[in-house]
Amino acid sequence: MSKDFGRPPLARQNQTLVEQRLKEAVGAGGLRETLTVEWRTKPLHVEVIDMPVDSLYYNPGTHRIRAQRSHDPAQDLRLDEDPWGPESQDYLHLLLMALPADPTKKDPEFENLADSLRDYRQNEPGLITRDGILVNGNTRRAALKELGVANIRVGVLPESCTWDDINAVELSLQLRPDQRRIYSYINRLLAIEEQHLLGRSVADIAREFRIRPSTCEQDLWILSCLRDLIDRSKDADAQLRLLDFEQHQEKLRELHRRYVKEVAVNRENAELLKESRLAAIVLGFSKTDVRLIEPDFRARYLEQKLPASLKPDAPVTTAVSIPGLGRTVRSAAPKVAEAKALTDAVLKAKAVGAAEDGKLTERGTAAAKAFSLVRDAVEAALEPAGKDARVRKRKQAAPDRITDACQDIEQCVTDLTLAKGSNSLDEEAFDEAVLALRQSMTRLAIAAQRSIKAPGDGVSWLLDAVRQEGA
Repeated sequence: MSKDFGRPPLARQNQTLVEQRLKEAVGAGGLRETLTVEWRTKPLHVEVIDMPVDSLYYNPGTHRIRAQRSHDPAQDLRLDEDPWGPESQDYLHLLLMALPADPTKKDPEFENLADSLRDYRQNEPGLITRDGILVNGNTRRAALKELGVANIRVGVLPESCTWDDINAVELSLQLRPDQRRIYSYINRLLAIEEQHLLGRSVADIAREFRIRPSTCEQDLWILSCLRDLIDRSKDADAQLRLLDFEQHQEKLRELHRRYVKEVAVNRENAELLKESRLAAIVLGFSKTDVRLIEPDFRARYLEQKLPASLKPDAPVTTAVSIPGLGRTVRSAAPKVAEAKALTDAVLKAKAVGAAEDGKLTERGTAAAKAFSLVRDAVEAALEPAGKDARVRKRKQAAPDRITDACQDIEQCVTDLTLAKGSNSLDEEAFDEAVLALRQSMTRLAIAAQRSIKAPGDGVSWLLDAVRQEGA
């Protein structure tokens, strides 16, 4: 069930005005404007009318800024307690104009929307309940309010509209392919989670969000990881927020893909990989840097770079009992526990730094110093890791090209068979290509002889074949 925020103070006045304007629209004759929405799984055509901008209310449950609400915890709490009050509505107005990743800044997309409304007026109508709650068009109303426009065109939902209907219709409209201003990354994750908690299947959610079921599962896994990180970041009154991860979409998705691949082979290595990469993401490293982190990154590169003060004592591995079964299992392996401890230190330092907001307090200074020390150590460890990755890539380049060439030759065999059946082979061109292949094989054999000191069966065959050719 969706949260019920109740009815706003001007609900009755808005209902009266809506009814009056709907009657006027019907009585005016001529072509009436309508808006098609998905209403309880079926298309519904609703009438469009003009409503005063100042009479309408922002939807406190809108998915568009759900993650950003935590920007100001006090205002967020007030929104739950008094969603229709002037302060709460003003806070929603501020968030609708703000950059999702940093609500202290105005979103350029909002400014573009305001410019468009100023120059071309409103192209698409919004959508309201009869109480005057905006189901769709919250951002447009904010822009019109900033421009000082008196009225907004809106479709009107049926009288029986509930909060479940409001959430369902909002999602269906926002997920249309032609929707210009999409949800931010974290708000999209929250919308998917909301549908999952309502008991809908992954396949059903994926279909509505126009994504693959595997992508839906990936998004749920990522959100679960982020919630775990937020819980682990708590230090007294300081704690990270979901919106702090708005700009890490690709890094988190790559982490999931790599984790799934690794966990199929070794769960402990997968956990080491996850913890090390999450720490690097929180530290603000780029996607290309995060890719260099493999399960052995800490043991092979980072351990010797970490100052002694940043090396947590490995927790004692103890047995954890399973209630009701009378059995015990091992707790986290020592290496994983060490990696988690370092990630926790990074999370808490980041949270405290954000809470202190640059204040020269002892706590803030200590957090900034710890964060900087870890970042410097990881940056120093990434340098040899990058060099080794480039060496591995160079070592694998030649074998990969041979493999690709083999695949091309296999395809050539198939093409020859097909050409024979249709009598369409250009024999002269094929002969020239084979001669070019002989020359390439000769050069390959010479290079292999110079480069490989102890040739195996494959290289020995190549060298013998070229010798016989030259004899």
